[in-house]
Order: sequence, then C-alpha cells, then structure tokens
Amino acid sequence: MALMASTPHVPTIAPPTVGFDLDMTLIDSRPGIKAAYRALSAETGVPIDCDLVVSRLGPPVEEELANWFPAAEVAATADRYREIYPEYAITPSPALAGAREAVAAVRALGGRAIVVTAKHEPSAKLHLAHLGIEPDTVIGRLWAEGKAQALLEHGARIYVGDHTGDVRGARAADCLSVAVTTGPCDADELREAGADVVLPDLTGFPAWLSAWVASSAARQV
Repeated sequence: MALMASTPHVPTIAPPTVGFDLDMTLIDSRPGIKAAYRALSAETGVPIDCDLVVSRLGPPVEEELANWFPAAEVAATADRYREIYPEYAITPSPALAGAREAVAAVRALGGRAIVVTAKHEPSAKLHLAHLGIEPDTVIGRLWAEGKAQALLEHGARIYVGDHTGDVRGARAADCLSVAVTTGPCDADELREAGADVVLPDLTGFPAWLSAWVASSAARQV
C-alpha cells in the first residue's frame, strides 16, 4: 500500500497590528504647526518662538503652551489653538518619506495599521485624509505611556514613533518599539530610551516588517 505523503508544516503568524505616531513619524507637521503658532501669537499678542516650538514636537500642545502663557490661560489657549489649527496647519504639512508605503505594507500583509498620536484626533484625521494615508483607525490625545491604552485595546504588536515618549508608550504596551530619527530625538537617545529597532526613516520599514514577519514565523517551526 502506498504511503501518503505528509503535508509539510507551513509556519504562520497572525497578521500584525502596527501602531504609528503621526507628527514627525508619518508627516512633517513643522510647517503647519509653525503657521498655526504664528497665527496664535498674532491673535493673542504673546510672543512665541515658533522655530523653537517645532524643534521639539511630540508632547501635547498644553506642555508647549505652558512655556509661553500663564498656567491659568493654558487650557483655553489650547482650545483656541485647536480651533484655528485646520485653517493653518493641514495644507502646508507633507507626508514624510515612506509614510504611505509603510502603512500600505502593514495592510498588504493582512494586518491593521492604526495611528496613535498626541494630536487632537479630528486634526490628525484631516492630515491623513489630505495626504491620502489610510490607516484602519486613528486615536488621538494620547502621549507617552498613555499611548499604551490604545495599543493594548487594539492588540498592537509593534509601535513606530520618532520620540522617546513613543518608545515609552510602546514599552508600556509590551510592543516592539521601532523608532525613526525623523523627529527631535537622535538614534542614541531612542536606543537609550529602549527602542528595539532604529531606522533613519520609514523608507526601510516595509522590508524590515517583511523580514520580521518571516523571522517570527520561522521561530514557530
């Protein structure tokens, strides 16, 4: 009697959910944020060093405004900033190199791409729609370790960001931290904060992700 050939084991892993930061990870929001702060300064009469502001993007707007406005005025000023933001900040802010391809690479593998950002969620969605970047969902107003809330809720296994706060958020959610040096933090800072992988930008992310998925599958053999 002929022996039946055994079916080879083909290792697979569940398609990953990958989280992305927005500012200075997917988009260069410096031109738009600078324009919005200039408008805010003109409206309030409060001098703001807009070049300094855009050199340290990452934390929530309230933290930045506290450098320029009395504490009692910060909350109301933040609300006003968010009101005027769409008028000044969306059009001037381009996608960073590899951003569209990075999000597409996740979805091409059958995974989900989510954006978790400190930015006001409606503003984040406006940026992404304007640039034709299409994540599965967008969660706003979360910063640093607070980002773990959304990453855990959506089952993310990888979080990609440009700031040490993004690394802390990834670690808090037990995600693999992939960092890019397109923001205010250099490679040494990101590694010291605990980043697992540091890339110069997102152009190399699709190849890295494919290799990671293949390696993860191989380890299940």
